[in-house]
Amino acid sequence: MPITVVSALPAHISPEEHRIASASTPASFADIPPVLRHKQSDVSVTLDPPLDGFSTENGTRGDLYVIESALFFMSASGTGIQVDYPTITLHAISRAENGPSIYCQLDEPTSAEEAEEDEDTSSMRELVIIPKDPSALEPIFESLSLCASLHPDPNEGDEMDDDDDAFVDPGLFETFDGDGDQELSEVGKVRSDFVNDSRFNPY
Repeated sequence: MPITVVSALPAHISPEEHRIASASTPASFADIPPVLRHKQSDVSVTLDPPLDGFSTENGTRGDLYVIESALFFMSASGTGIQVDYPTITLHAISRAENGPSIYCQLDEPTSAEEAEEDEDTSSMRELVIIPKDPSALEPIFESLSLCASLHPDPNEGDEMDDDDDAFVDPGLFETFDGDGDQELSEVGKVRSDFVNDSRFNPY
């Protein structure tokens, strides 16, 4: 599952620990735990539609972990979510008047049976990350962009332009979707109700 409910973080190490482990010539580099690129405390998240097993209360306050293997949010209650990077088709910094946040579109594969049962079912889920400290937006975004670049969509590998991984909309959003050939109009995918909905600024 590209988005799952978890109760614990995987083993991970700091960039410095990774440098030391790599320099020691381990028997297998695959045995080295993934690197934690950024941790942010006092973060809230929202998911739309909601995820079974992860309540609104779970997303009220917790810690965000941007690990090279996946993105994690762990709530104070001990219940968290894991988001695989290929699932994140777009992420953007929102500086709308209703509060700064990071908006993500998550594309979840729909099985053939589900598609046959309901042709109108959307496989897209929205994740909004709201740090209590607005200055944390840039480091979260940068680390998220770095980790996402390590997990390119295998279906779009031939179309990627390594010289242009990011693009900026001079309006509300700074976006990255791993595909340099996308036009700026990609930002149009962001729903207008997100920009105007006060639900995304609980502070």
